[in-house]
Amino acid sequence: MLYADETILWRFALPRAGWWRTAQRARLPIRPLSQSQIKREEALKRQAWGRYRTWSRLTSGVLLSVIGAVQSGASKVFYKIVPHFDAQEFRQYIHQVMATFSKLGKEVVMVVDRSGIHRAHKLDVTLAHYHKKCRFHFLPAHCGHHLNPIEGFWRVMKDTIGAGRCFPDLRQLSQRTRQVLMAHQERPIYAFHW
Repeated sequence: MLYADETILWRFALPRAGWWRTAQRARLPIRPLSQSQIKREEALKRQAWGRYRTWSRLTSGVLLSVIGAVQSGASKVFYKIVPHFDAQEFRQYIHQVMATFSKLGKEVVMVVDRSGIHRAHKLDVTLAHYHKKCRFHFLPAHCGHHLNPIEGFWRVMKDTIGAGRCFPDLRQLSQRTRQVLMAHQERPIYAFHW
């Protein structure tokens, strides 16, 4: 059983909770955003990231995207650093995971949330190809992060990569991320706390 999810790493250091004084603390909106506000924000994000569709262009950006899954029991993490999240990148990730598990001859159950890339129709061909070898188990809608252990791993990984550290470019952030993930493979962290 694999618990899969995605995360984003920032090239620049973000202030940690409680770092700034009370008078300077960021204020969250009291009422939730309306559906039109959410759609507008998502459209602006898509527009801003439209030019970063290839890895060569992304090297001047500020975000690094990682798709990963933690194996239940063994705490082994299978990851892929990608330029952006979409169904095509997730299909390639599934092929990468299945290449590892195809030797075992057991069914792979991947526990995922209900995000768009996990429910995309582009995955139908890939899942049909791995029929009875790989299947998705969807977490309940709005269930929170406590049901997916990879979320705790992302927090530990981000702290290890260097909270409070800035990287001059994404290539160095990518190298540091690979170092941390490889170190985890050699000496797994068995307890992920939220």
